[in-house]
Amino acid sequence: MSAYFCPKAGTIVSLADVRAYNSTLKNLAPGLVAIFVGGTSGIGLYTAREFARTTTSPHIYLVGRNETEATKITQELKTINSKSTVDFIKKDVSLLRKVDEVCKEIKEREKSVNLLFMSCGVLTLNGRDGTEEGLDRKHSLHYYARMRFIQNLAPLLTAAAENTDPNAALSRVVSVYDPFIGRANKPDFSDLALKSTFSLAHVANHSSAMQNFALERFARLYTKTAFVHEQPGSVETSLVKMPLVKLLYFLMKPLLVEKKESGERHLFYSTAPRYAPKVKADGKGVAMGADGVMGSGSYHLSWSGNAHGDDSEVVKEMRADGAEEKIWTHTEEVFKKVCEEGGMY
Repeated sequence: MSAYFCPKAGTIVSLADVRAYNSTLKNLAPGLVAIFVGGTSGIGLYTAREFARTTTSPHIYLVGRNETEATKITQELKTINSKSTVDFIKKDVSLLRKVDEVCKEIKEREKSVNLLFMSCGVLTLNGRDGTEEGLDRKHSLHYYARMRFIQNLAPLLTAAAENTDPNAALSRVVSVYDPFIGRANKPDFSDLALKSTFSLAHVANHSSAMQNFALERFARLYTKTAFVHEQPGSVETSLVKMPLVKLLYFLMKPLLVEKKESGERHLFYSTAPRYAPKVKADGKGVAMGADGVMGSGSYHLSWSGNAHGDDSEVVKEMRADGAEEKIWTHTEEVFKKVCEEGGMY
């Protein structure tokens, strides 16, 4: 790994520190493979721009539904870095079977994946929007689809981590949502899919808490890959086009994280040794893990890169009650019913 500047663990990461580290990424091996799910707008796009700008001959996959925007973004990224390769995969990943199709295509083309970056989602004030697979669309994008991507691509992430060239061994998953909602509230374990108890507050809580425990499980199973669940703060995205959201953004403008800064920070969270996989966390400058163990491989980050450990009484109660096992048993049931049996959950 190239030389880097690493601020003290447990502290807010300044933008100067972020830029100091990102400037070293040109020293990484050429040809890093990054997948941006939700990469045609918002934080995924901002991060893809910085990944193209700071790495050598990257291969970038954009996964989304907007082919028109993807064509523009592909040209933009090629302008930023003429040696980059950019591929767009058009799929509605609120459907788990479409997630499987995306992963199948990538696995046929790549032997390893260095970064899986997921910011897919939908802003809606409506009630439950059931997909043809029986899941709520919002809940699927914020939880089930993301976990299916990880499950499918874990072997390629591991292959990247095992590269004999240390400058090519980056292996990381970043899920942009909010780990802190689920640290303050328990999900309804009798209705994790929100079939009968749906509300916008419940889907936010369930998506957050379920991700938290699932990512810890992945970090324990795949110790050569780091898993980051990050709350991005207030960032301008394509949702600002909605009238009500546009007004809120106008009022909040002084507090917003600027687009380029957001991309720079998310690139840092996607690459910096501060958030190392468990097997590479040597205790020097690594962040506090989500379970309270330094360098455990699963991290809960605020928008400024501050890592938070297991300091929530609610989380401790859920751990004692077997939350991880309950959540993952349910998740596997959904995957089996939808992906393996081709049915509805």
